[in-house]
Amino acid sequence: MTTNVSDRDLAFCLRLLSHTVRDSPAPASAEASDTAVLEAVRKLYALCKEDESGDLVARVYPQIAKLFQRFCASGAAMRPSHGLILLAVLQYFLDYGESVLHDSDPSLRQFFRSSLSRLYADPAVAKATLDFLNQNKTKLLLFHASLLSQFFPLLFKIIAWGDSKLDYAFMELLPALVGPSSFLPLFPAILDLPSLVLALESLEQRTGTLISVNGAVARKSPAPEALLALMDEAYTGGVGGGGAESGDEGESTSRDETDALFADLLKDENEGLPERHWSFPGMAAALQIAMGGTQSDRLKHAFRLAPTLLQIYFDVALRDVNDSLICALLPILFWRVDAMFPDKDFSTEARKKCMEFTLAALKQSPHFIAVLKKPIMDRIGQTYTTITKAELALQLCWAVGEYGGGGPDHKDAARELFESLELVLYENLSSSRAARISLSADTWLKTPGSMTPGTPAQARLLCFVVTAIAKLSTCHRELLPRARVCLAKVARSHQVVDKAVWRRARDYLGLMHEPAICSSILGSSVGYRNHPTNIQWADGDTKAVASIPFYLLGEKEGPPFHDFSLADVIKALA
Repeated sequence: MTTNVSDRDLAFCLRLLSHTVRDSPAPASAEASDTAVLEAVRKLYALCKEDESGDLVARVYPQIAKLFQRFCASGAAMRPSHGLILLAVLQYFLDYGESVLHDSDPSLRQFFRSSLSRLYADPAVAKATLDFLNQNKTKLLLFHASLLSQFFPLLFKIIAWGDSKLDYAFMELLPALVGPSSFLPLFPAILDLPSLVLALESLEQRTGTLISVNGAVARKSPAPEALLALMDEAYTGGVGGGGAESGDEGESTSRDETDALFADLLKDENEGLPERHWSFPGMAAALQIAMGGTQSDRLKHAFRLAPTLLQIYFDVALRDVNDSLICALLPILFWRVDAMFPDKDFSTEARKKCMEFTLAALKQSPHFIAVLKKPIMDRIGQTYTTITKAELALQLCWAVGEYGGGGPDHKDAARELFESLELVLYENLSSSRAARISLSADTWLKTPGSMTPGTPAQARLLCFVVTAIAKLSTCHRELLPRARVCLAKVARSHQVVDKAVWRRARDYLGLMHEPAICSSILGSSVGYRNHPTNIQWADGDTKAVASIPFYLLGEKEGPPFHDFSLADVIKALA
């Protein structure tokens, strides 16, 4: 009885598919017809799964293949139900294509280009697509490795236009989107997710549809030029990215730049590194105008989602991506950390993620500091026109000192980094002295590497620079004489710099008279793990010999401020 039922189901499903391929249903019955076709495809898939001989797969395949081509050729007449049917057919191709010598790769790409590019805004198709990709993620990465990397911009349209119900599925899929060809373009794509929402909303307002036509226009890919600019920035310190627009800079308008940015974001396929639209100084203001007075629900959703996606992306980068790609990413990050959508909460959270990743990447691979010495020196010595630029410089100062300019094997790079820190120190001391004799502080705001004299921000910068100089010279002892000169000048400048700065310089000078203690406290955290005088402070929770943190005793003068003695502590530890 079961065999007879299965045969009848098989015959009915094949007749239905044959009729659908041959004749288009009437508009009034199109929805019901598509529902029946979808159920027929799923039923045929289930019957093939039950068939142990494999003969049924070959019998069903011709009608399934014709149905796929029929719906992919629908063009403007394509309906959301067609997308669901095509996904069911693709599942059949992935699972049984090898049995009938069917290459699934062209079919998958055809689905993205002809169907998903038109239907990504439909909630049912969007959800079904993400579920399909997550379900077959392993198989796609093994046998269609470049597929997700190529079409990730189209998948970003799904999450930009969809609601929060799709967030979890997209976050599950995001690590699979990271590949050799997509790793670098993914970073600006995530950072520009709010801008993509604006681009889609603008497209809908102008055309009444969400189908982008710019993908069909033959354009020269900017990827080769962008890659050359990135290499120039990473290894020579050139600014890159803005040179192509310098000739027309006077003619550019905010509307032109915004439209160019939107056109890049609306592409369906990965064309490599995008052009540097954010090099246009008025881009943030232009996006603010495009956003209008109120934020849409989709834009608010993008503000909440993008930092989470950044964190996933950075976690994957630190875990799975090779050093060369991460090293290429850092100059882009240095530039984009101060060039993002002008929303306070979003930009604050995104910048925090970027700073944390920068420090984590340099900790994991300290030699990046030596490789990227030019862009690092540029960021430390740049004009701090924004708080973000100043904060990035502080973080890089700390990393340079903490990791010894890349480690003991990178002496030339350490010397150049030391000279850059030396220059920042002297420029700030000079500005402080100038302010002391009543020169306008505003004169010094545009001086590279300096801050407004006498402010807490300048004191914080000088503390970081002084510490980096002391640590760098402790790791590379040939720099000690110059470091002593720098610190002595700061220690003698107690009338023009903050108290915390000159006292820190004085303390470091005192430490340098005791090399063993200085190496223990100021020594680099890399390269000297087995050095007799190097203490691993990170192991203090398990190997500490005292319960009194050093910072509690710092900068305390006079009698002890505690009511216990060291003998009590030693007795308790014993």
